[in-house]
Amino acid sequence: MHRREAVPEEPCQCPDCQRFYREHDRLIRENASLRQQQELNWAALQSFRTLAGRVLEELQKQYGDGEQPAPDSARAASSPPAEPARAGATAAADSPEAEAIQQAMADLENINAHLFSIEVLMERIFDVRVPEEVEQKFREVAGELAPDPLNADRLRLNRLLHQTPDLPDRG
Repeated sequence: MHRREAVPEEPCQCPDCQRFYREHDRLIRENASLRQQQELNWAALQSFRTLAGRVLEELQKQYGDGEQPAPDSARAASSPPAEPARAGATAAADSPEAEAIQQAMADLENINAHLFSIEVLMERIFDVRVPEEVEQKFREVAGELAPDPLNADRLRLNRLLHQTPDLPDRG
């Protein structure tokens, strides 16, 4: 069973967290209705899928799809040994840089699969329509949340920034 870490009492002051706080608050202030949040999240998801998918396609064109073709056993038995240039290409494919690219491509394929799953779930969000009184409540609450530095959701998401190993300026 996982133990949840307690939400910090004070907001972090590192540059990543400060940037996150500003963006969090801006997105709430500028998209203060349910409909605007639906559209914003859908656009963010689609832009992420588009960019990640295109980068994966480009990497696959440049480096191949990562799968080695199975040699034809009849042809392999009768073909001459690999040429030195081809052997060098195979060795280069086994280099740490090539392995890192292949791992990144596998990670991007997983990201795209996860984003597709999220998209399917998010489509359900668009089924929700609320009366204008509820949209007004969204706008009212947005005005209260955006400047709140101790908002529990914001602090929880902020903690995730510090669990991500590839972000710069971690404290």
